[in-house]
Amino acid sequence: MIKKLLCTYLLLALLLMPAYGDDLLKGTVIGTVATVNYNNSSDRSNTVNTRDKAFDGDLNTFFASYDRSYTWTGLDLGAAHIITRVGWSPRNDSQGEKRVLLGVFEGSNREDFMDALPLYVIPENGKIGTMSYADVQCSKGFRYVRYIGPSDARCNIAELEFYGHPGAGDNSHLYQVTNLPTVSIHTLNNEIPKDKVNQIVSQLTIISDNGTKLLSEPGTTRERGNASRDFPKKPYRIKFDEKQRVLDAPAKAKKWTLINNYGDKTLMRNLLAFELSRRLGMTYTPFGTAVDVLLNGEYKGCYQLCDQVTINKNRVNITEMTPEDNQGSALTGGYLIEVDAYANQEKSWFNSNNGNPVTIKSPDEDEITSNQKQYIRQFFNQMERQWSTYLDINSFLRHFLVGELSGNTDTYWSVYMYKERDENLMHVGPVWDFDLAFNNDQRIYPVNNKSDYIYRSGGSCAGRMRDFVDNIVVKDASAKRQLLDIWDEARQSGLTEENLLAYIDRWTADLEQSQRLNFLRWPILNQRVHQNPAARGSFEAEVAVVRTFMKERIAWMDKKLGYTYKPNGISELRVDRTQPYQVFSLSGQPYGNSLEGLSPGIYIIRQGSATQKIVVR
Repeated sequence: MIKKLLCTYLLLALLLMPAYGDDLLKGTVIGTVATVNYNNSSDRSNTVNTRDKAFDGDLNTFFASYDRSYTWTGLDLGAAHIITRVGWSPRNDSQGEKRVLLGVFEGSNREDFMDALPLYVIPENGKIGTMSYADVQCSKGFRYVRYIGPSDARCNIAELEFYGHPGAGDNSHLYQVTNLPTVSIHTLNNEIPKDKVNQIVSQLTIISDNGTKLLSEPGTTRERGNASRDFPKKPYRIKFDEKQRVLDAPAKAKKWTLINNYGDKTLMRNLLAFELSRRLGMTYTPFGTAVDVLLNGEYKGCYQLCDQVTINKNRVNITEMTPEDNQGSALTGGYLIEVDAYANQEKSWFNSNNGNPVTIKSPDEDEITSNQKQYIRQFFNQMERQWSTYLDINSFLRHFLVGELSGNTDTYWSVYMYKERDENLMHVGPVWDFDLAFNNDQRIYPVNNKSDYIYRSGGSCAGRMRDFVDNIVVKDASAKRQLLDIWDEARQSGLTEENLLAYIDRWTADLEQSQRLNFLRWPILNQRVHQNPAARGSFEAEVAVVRTFMKERIAWMDKKLGYTYKPNGISELRVDRTQPYQVFSLSGQPYGNSLEGLSPGIYIIRQGSATQKIVVR
């Protein structure tokens, strides 16, 4: 009996043995060649502090690269191995402990690491004179493994260890940096994007669904944005060689953006604005979600993976033109443009007759013909002169409400618009760029203390957009009535303090792990950056500002529009369709005798002597 129990115990012990029971792996040392000689004025060297020192078993020696960032050392294991544990010890000096913070372990089956996947990111300081260890949760086998030092650290590592066992493995469970999806970019020859022009050949990898889903495809990477490119945390545009459906985005497309959100210390202002766009009934709201980003093995922080605003059936859903569309009906669309304060920095742009700078986004700058450019310029000028005829007021007013409800300084600094083929209307949208919204701009802070709309009291406007907007929302009585109708529709359909605060709280929880790493990488919580009104010292304090603003802003908008919110006043489309009825807008405009084909919104139904509000979804 004792022998049987002992055998059972040993069997259970083997089954429960942790991964680090695997062998310490040996191989050929690979990595960055150029090193630094600290003993001789930090001269460049190839003979001291070399990459092999990280694998010599001596905690008193170390590897230190000459270049400060994107440097590494690792092993060629000769064949694929599943890595189950990694170990590290920092260089023994006054800065050593923090020099491993956010260091990254990767595995690859290509010598150039273009197909590399992350194995582990170090989330805390190291311990001098001793090894630290972490189990690796990755089912894939790799021939090449490496450690990439964090930014500006010269890799500086005393000792590294990799544990595992032979095997090709599979993609059933991969490593995510946090609970958010991980976006890992590797560029050809480790070239770092430095401008908006040169598209660098890349392998674009996204790991999601708790490590169970992998998208890894070839493409390109470049920088993107305007003012945001001046921040140390750079924004990027990624482009797959073939269209991809990314995460749960509606669109299958090549182009996607990685928004850096550097000055937005909540990391969620754009996401919250997109939620306002959905609740205010914009035809298209860009897809966006928070992700962790790695570039050539270096942790870059928490970003927003987002649609690129392009023509697509699940983005801006209009006809995409070709250079052959030069006359007749084909010449009338579709066009995607942007009223853009930076338009004069683009190749394809014009100034309108009223002095508004306009970038032509589609047709593309390299394909647009002179006929097409002349047509859209003439139509835009016509729209400015006769906006009541040629502007889609509905989309304009919804876009306006998103900007004002969010307190966005930049609503009319950059405005997307589009025109479909055979349609004589200019539509407004989608909404974009909210890093300065929600009380994050010292120039207009505090927003809710102002008595007028933001665009009229300190907001940034391209060209003469302030006058254009005034003509509609201030001077036109019909547009003002329609604005109130749209606001009532949204308020009665769920645009409430309770719902918006719940949305903020959800993202606060989802961002908890990633924001911690982000602000280790970019320690700016105690600094004012961009147009921050204050440095509040913590992620929680920054989120509290947005929560307070949102509560106050809904009430501010109600008051500004002369609106009183009365909940539970709408029935859910209960109409006796066997009896005749009439449909009206909230302002009393007749909409016929049927609900068929109506846009989503709130309407008045008169049936016999009864009148009721209904919501059409």
